[in-house]
Amino acid sequence: MVELPQHIAIIMDGNGRWAKKKFMPKALGHRRGAETLKQLCKYADKLGLKHMTVYAFSTENWKRSVEEVSALMGLLKEYVGMYIRDNENTNIKMDFIGDRENIPQDLREKMEELEEASSDKTGLQLHIALNYGSRDEIKRAVQKIAKRVKTGEISADDINEEMISDNLDTKGIPDPELLIRTSGELRLSNYLMWQLAYTEFYFCDKLWPDFNIDDLVEAVEVFRGRDRRFGGRNEVK
Repeated sequence: MVELPQHIAIIMDGNGRWAKKKFMPKALGHRRGAETLKQLCKYADKLGLKHMTVYAFSTENWKRSVEEVSALMGLLKEYVGMYIRDNENTNIKMDFIGDRENIPQDLREKMEELEEASSDKTGLQLHIALNYGSRDEIKRAVQKIAKRVKTGEISADDINEEMISDNLDTKGIPDPELLIRTSGELRLSNYLMWQLAYTEFYFCDKLWPDFNIDDLVEAVEVFRGRDRRFGGRNEVK
């Protein structure tokens, strides 16, 4: 029997469409989606899941309307503040991946405060991808390695997969074993492309605000039934 995944990555898709279907502002869809994440994290922690990485805001999301981006940034700041206040009541460790350069200063400060406040937690590690894009991440990793080559610290022949992984935002985090994407879309959307090389994919039609604990359990059960060969063969005797 396949063990439970220790790292689940999630593309939380469909907040805007959920709100539109209910004739609500998009901001309310994002707020409901944030509540969904909060509940699933509590359950995942009880389940014994070690890592969860969620796609909160991509490098491409800046293309959305000023109103939606502003509302998202405000909501993110609000929820980061909430997690800081709830820190004593949870064992969840939280951090952020992505390029922080363009994130508003007040939000960056809250992010750093949350990372520091939860740094000694031993339960679920929640990694929030914020202003994250996999191509941007790989570009930044290559630039860091290239600078070391330029200074003579390393040679081009020293570059290997481990070195590349160690220069990504996810350094020290095991690759996801399961990716969940909601809303019926069947693409990666520039998400963790290096890390998902041998990850099992699970797509469902539910919009993210409607995704619940039963849906998470179903995704895990589907994962447990997969035959993971990593390019090899599991010979039948």
